[in-house]
Amino acid sequence: MHKIVLSLAVLGFSATAAFAQTPTSFADVDTDANGELSFAELQMAWPDLTQAEFDAADSDTSAGLGPDELNSLQPAALPATPQ
Repeated sequence: MHKIVLSLAVLGFSATAAFAQTPTSFADVDTDANGELSFAELQMAWPDLTQAEFDAADSDTSAGLGPDELNSLQPAALPATPQ
């Protein structure tokens, strides 16, 4: 869970002022409170996420990502760190 919050916080710091107002916890992003994040819910907090990245992380093909699936998605979808 810490990876989720930390990753969303990193995205928030690197975004515009409007994006900084976007929810940053799993529960905040899970607007229907079903325990999974839909592609539409995730796009509100992660606008650069592609359907292909989402589908690859959705290992149980439930059309939603639970915390473990979201954690598996993060390394591939996060922007690269400058070197």
